Amino acid sequence: MAKRQLRDNETDVDDWAFVDDAGTFQLDEPQRSSYLYFPLVNEAGIMSAVTPKLHGDVNASQHEFLTPPTAVEDLHNKRTARNFWVYEHGKGPWSAVGNSATQIPEEGPDGAESVSMEGGLLYHEITRKNDDRGLKAEITNFAPVRDDMVELMRVRVTNTGEDAKTITPTAAVPIYGRSADNIRDHRHVTSLLHETWTDEYGVLVSPTLSFDERGHTLNETTYGVLGTDADGTAPESFYPVVEDFIGEGGNLEWPEAVVEDLEGVEAGTEVDGYESLGGLRFETTELEPGETEEYVVMQAIWDEDPGATALAERYGSSEAVEEELVACQAHWTEKSNAVEFDTGDNTFDQWMRWVTLQPVFRRLFGNSFLPYHDYGRGGRGWRDLWQDILSLLLTEPDNVTDLLYHNFAGVRFDGSNATIIGDEPGEFKADRNNIPRVWMDHGAWPWLTTRFYLDLSGDLDFLLRDQQYYRDLHVNRASEQDDEWSPEDGTELYTDDGDVYEGTVLEHLLVQHLTQFFNVGEHNVMRLEDADWNDAMDMAPERGESAAFTALYAWNMLDMSELLGDLQAELGVDEIEIAQEIETLLDTLGESVDYEDPEAKQARLDEYLDTWELTVSGETMTVAIDDLAADLETKAEWLYEQLRDQEFIENEAGHQWFNGYYDDSGRRVEGDHENGVRMTLTGQVFTLMGEVATDEQADAIVDAADEYLYEPKMRGYRLNTDFEEVKTDLGRGFGFAFGHKENGAMFSHMAVMYANALYRRGKVEAGHKVLSGIYEQSKDFEVSRIYPGIPEYFSERGRGMYTFLTGSGSWLLLTTVTEVFGVKGDLGDLLLEPKLLAEQFDDGKATITCQFADRRLDLTYHNAAQAGYGDYAVSEVTLNGEAVNFERTDDGVVIEREIVTDLDSEAVHDLDVTLE
Repeated sequence: MAKRQLRDNETDVDDWAFVDDAGTFQLDEPQRSSYLYFPLVNEAGIMSAVTPKLHGDVNASQHEFLTPPTAVEDLHNKRTARNFWVYEHGKGPWSAVGNSATQIPEEGPDGAESVSMEGGLLYHEITRKNDDRGLKAEITNFAPVRDDMVELMRVRVTNTGEDAKTITPTAAVPIYGRSADNIRDHRHVTSLLHETWTDEYGVLVSPTLSFDERGHTLNETTYGVLGTDADGTAPESFYPVVEDFIGEGGNLEWPEAVVEDLEGVEAGTEVDGYESLGGLRFETTELEPGETEEYVVMQAIWDEDPGATALAERYGSSEAVEEELVACQAHWTEKSNAVEFDTGDNTFDQWMRWVTLQPVFRRLFGNSFLPYHDYGRGGRGWRDLWQDILSLLLTEPDNVTDLLYHNFAGVRFDGSNATIIGDEPGEFKADRNNIPRVWMDHGAWPWLTTRFYLDLSGDLDFLLRDQQYYRDLHVNRASEQDDEWSPEDGTELYTDDGDVYEGTVLEHLLVQHLTQFFNVGEHNVMRLEDADWNDAMDMAPERGESAAFTALYAWNMLDMSELLGDLQAELGVDEIEIAQEIETLLDTLGESVDYEDPEAKQARLDEYLDTWELTVSGETMTVAIDDLAADLETKAEWLYEQLRDQEFIENEAGHQWFNGYYDDSGRRVEGDHENGVRMTLTGQVFTLMGEVATDEQADAIVDAADEYLYEPKMRGYRLNTDFEEVKTDLGRGFGFAFGHKENGAMFSHMAVMYANALYRRGKVEAGHKVLSGIYEQSKDFEVSRIYPGIPEYFSERGRGMYTFLTGSGSWLLLTTVTEVFGVKGDLGDLLLEPKLLAEQFDDGKATITCQFADRRLDLTYHNAAQAGYGDYAVSEVTLNGEAVNFERTDDGVVIEREIVTDLDSEAVHDLDVTLE
């Protein structure tokens, strides 16, 4: 068989296209593309995925799946789906969803069918039309923006033929009703727990017990599938048990109850101990030519009183479901309107609406509960949380301050942290199943996010707020366990006197960075421990080192030292109190450490860890701001020089870049190798971003990345070159096929961070190349086969993978707003530093609508000469038509915060900036 070539001999499919300015898109024949799914979610906790044939699951948590859990391969391998049958008397059954034996393949005994999909904010609609039968079905799925954990499905059936039809409709949704753990573990046994009964409006299931990782516990959750017609009339009968519905030898795509037109059981029936089905048979009706009948199906999960009647009365009519759909669209439109772009490329502008929503999706879904994200059990990871806040500060800033503050309670006093965030503020877990593991990059992200918050808000007092530390069974950076600790002890760190210890947010940040500074390997680079950002670099815990993230820590410490000067100047803070134990790590204030000696540095870290055990003293010391800033600056500058001198490498071909890693054999990873040149993108990003790389080194990095990492067929940069080795002394990622996931894929997250770094260094054309490549690849549906948005990565064939839930969405929004359009904060003031290319202006204009200081600004850059970046500067600024004073910086202008906060908070304000 000939090897498939990218973009050659592709299946002839149409691209999706936006049909309005509100992000609504349409796609013809969506069922001809595999792996497509669309997210449905609400703040109440319902989480769903839906495909063109309505596969995908409905759930509220890892242990509360209404329908069977579906990983991505299940979307086409299994028959379980939301189905809606139309039994046409005289002709037999037809699935309005397309899931029947006679509709596979698409041109079967029932004739050809045309299908179209519409995706909107945040609803999914499939229209299926069969001209031979003279039937059309329009099915709309969405989650109402209420406190109910429910997904609504509206079904409209229209007679498009010339003769009247007699039809009997039947909704059929399998009710799984238990933990995802049971999909393989005790699948049948847990069905014996099912108490199933039929209500006036549908089928309800409430298992007696839950069998999962939590043990055998009493179940308090009820699952239901309810339905009405357009007037609120209940179904006439029900099919509550799968085996009764499908019949002997039948299946969900050719069920005996529908094929033979068998009546179901009446309301009030109880059938326990079987696999359950939300089978709702509606009354037989006559459809005249052109006439439409409408039905509403409610898929719901309750943690308390089922309230089936209340739900049916709330949603069970044509008027009610339309009202809810309008409210849903309005809610998500408001979310996506938080940041809007007008660049002249309407497809890009609307595509960015979906990118803007992706961090919101991850806040609600976590890293789980969509078909590709089958590795998670709920909750977000530590790193994800801090990076998502970067974009939430732009889109949902109202509650971010408290969220940011509560997150610091997850920091341990040894510089490590909890890795899983719970549902409540300040709720953390060590890891899934309490696995002892430390990602060495985790301590770096809180400063990046906090600094962004401080620049947007000017809230320097935030650094001085007291917060507790996290404590669990893992101690000494998860290298040991406290066998005496139990969850009942709580997760607070106590003093020797038995009080909960609290330190300032600034102290937490210091602990994270100072411990890491001394936590080095034999090459005097920070230890990789169990992995860094690249989770697949997870097999070098002893001798592995991450030069890539050493650069980020170095930049953070230098930035932190500079901000301490602002803390002193703005708030008059000349000294702060910190835990007495931290004095050991501030070596320039006392007994200094030879930074050239990695063993001496590791010994100093051990000394710090030995100054306390399971509790801390509770004693504090006073440190002068000047002294603290000087200590951080000294450490940072040493790291800068060490990385520049030791890690900047040159290969035989004359290309130069930064080595990013050492493996568990103590060998430098990057450079020339017997298997070919080895280079990682991660090793270049943070050296660029934090200006560890000099200007000359930055130029060399770009050239090397273009040479070794750029892949034209994917329009982007690979995460690494092909090592041609299962490198078991570095990470599991090298067991993946090259070009997939963390082994050489075009990994969107790091690619966008690379673009961000390039923009920061003024390499605008190179940065634009990265971002535009991701955009072009994403919207090339013939290859990427994804709906609008940015995926986690693109496979070797160019398909978008792990859609919707990815940190790349947050970084893409952040980069587009703060670097491309240059809308930033400067300790509370508004900083404008546009880096738009000439081609990004439409008729001399480029507009962004965004929030700053709780005010909505409609910012337009006017570039009448169509000048390119580097050839223009801000010459004039007007606000609502009035000239505004500003202070010029090297690359832009600063507008005082008070000028913005004096504006009406309810209005949208025109901010016009002239570039000449």
